[in-house]
Amino acid sequence: MSTPLEVLQRVFGYESFRAEQQAIIDTLMAGNDALVLMPTGGGKSLCYQIPALLRPGTGVVVSPLIALMQDQVDALTELGVRAAYLNSSQDWREARDVERRMLNGELDLLYVAPERLLTDRCLELLSRSRIALFAIDEAHCVSQWGHDFRPEYLGLSALHERWPEVPRIALTATATAATREEIARRLSLEDAAHFVSSFDRPNILYRIVEKNDVKRQLLNFIREEHMGDSGIVYCLSRSRVEDMAAFLSQNGIPALPYHAGMDAARRAEHQARFLREEGLVMTATIAFGMGVNKPDVRFVAHVDLPKSVEGYYQETGRAGRDGEPATAWMAYGLQDVVQQRRMIDESQGDDQFKRRSGRQLDAMLGLCETVDCRRQQLLAYFGQNIAPCGNCDTCVEPPESWDGTVAAQKLLSAIFRLWRERGQRYGAGHLIDILRGRLTPRVRENGHETLSVFGVGADLSDQAWRSVLRQLLAKGLVTVDFEGHGTLMLTDDSRAVLKGERTLMLRRETLSAGRATRMRRLSTADAHLAPDEQLRFEALRAWRAEVAREHGVPAYVIFHDATLREIARGNPQSLEELSHVHGVGVRKLEAYGEALLECVAEV
Repeated sequence: MSTPLEVLQRVFGYESFRAEQQAIIDTLMAGNDALVLMPTGGGKSLCYQIPALLRPGTGVVVSPLIALMQDQVDALTELGVRAAYLNSSQDWREARDVERRMLNGELDLLYVAPERLLTDRCLELLSRSRIALFAIDEAHCVSQWGHDFRPEYLGLSALHERWPEVPRIALTATATAATREEIARRLSLEDAAHFVSSFDRPNILYRIVEKNDVKRQLLNFIREEHMGDSGIVYCLSRSRVEDMAAFLSQNGIPALPYHAGMDAARRAEHQARFLREEGLVMTATIAFGMGVNKPDVRFVAHVDLPKSVEGYYQETGRAGRDGEPATAWMAYGLQDVVQQRRMIDESQGDDQFKRRSGRQLDAMLGLCETVDCRRQQLLAYFGQNIAPCGNCDTCVEPPESWDGTVAAQKLLSAIFRLWRERGQRYGAGHLIDILRGRLTPRVRENGHETLSVFGVGADLSDQAWRSVLRQLLAKGLVTVDFEGHGTLMLTDDSRAVLKGERTLMLRRETLSAGRATRMRRLSTADAHLAPDEQLRFEALRAWRAEVAREHGVPAYVIFHDATLREIARGNPQSLEELSHVHGVGVRKLEAYGEALLECVAEV
């Protein structure tokens, strides 16, 4: 019988295990359960794929997305692993053939969606088969307090009831301690061993900018830093998704929309193109992305504020799965805060849901407004403490903080005076006009030039006042009366600021992001190749693209860029030399070794 390390090297082409992979595999090999938190790109799949190859029977993997199943099965088939899936994309003949192979013990791994798994037909199939293990991927979907709850996941506790002797492993990249506890309780994994890896993704540069003509900001960001790269742009609404995709396409950035309002065939086509084509940008709602296995996504951008830190971390984690430098970019503004508060206030949830949602939003706002290392604050949310990272905007270009107490008092006083005019709605723009002393028609019409606060804020710019207001909203010192006319209101905590009992240190916004841009270019220097190596790399990519087209799979299923880059640098002259390259296992060496050597020799 092979050992896990031998399988890792022979099948997958990796020399050694990373982090806690070995311990997790040993737990499953011993027949015990495991709950695994490991960042995207950290190698979660190997933790159940290797035990499934070594234990008697078939490993059953619960996966929430059809595209993800197909992607993983394609990749495993390329490695010589006997893998298949059962989902709604198959006709009855294909499904029956998979069922026959399962019953005959001809599968190492079977991928199935949770709703399919819990059907009588599938449960009967499993009861007649020998099962090596159950792997529940994207396990955070079982959490009703999480960012991506899937009700069908709640039925998965039945696996333990029906097959108590079969080891189970639940895996996710995103979960706080509370979410982790809920996963264990709902999946009957209270006695499982917990493996919590570092949440840090050091290759990702985090940057949050003040929103100001977000379309143009996004376009400039892509043109200046990621032209020709694959990326994902997240938007809050379906209309924004369509609008942003059209805008980018009109400006020379190939982009496709993806949201739940599109018909299934169009969504599937766009996702398939994104996985298979290079340099394509997907603009999407959060309906897109879970389990997307594309390793070379070089940036994830948010043009609207995410609802929670968990959601933000999950979404940004889709960048740089290959470990190469990537960027998580977000534009955030005053209207985002108001909009998210409104969504919570108008939601159908009970008071407990609204309080929980409010706390999640507060944590997200805190991440946006921090003057400290963003990565420190992001990881602290998940209970991990690190030193300042040096790879986020606040580390590279530390923002100034300033005593904004007097400015806050002026703004709070103006809000109080306008709020007394019941039945009227005055937005942020009108408030700033009053503070800066502008005699606009609306100011004259309402007699607001007579207010004591008129003109007291002429020393600050419009941008500075919007920043102050946004930070007061984020700190809970100002709120919005959504039951009335959307009027800005004071909160109970405002009193201490107005009375001078509380000092407010605020973040000063800057317009420059140049240093962050230069930092990213420096961080990618180690990925650069010498001229002859670059020629080999491009030749290898062209060869890979042709093979991928012939096989009908994404290029990264054949080889990742990191593997081709290592071949280009090493310039191997024999199969023996090639066998030591990271990501070249026995099956791929047999299938592609000679062609790779020939490709390298021709350059």
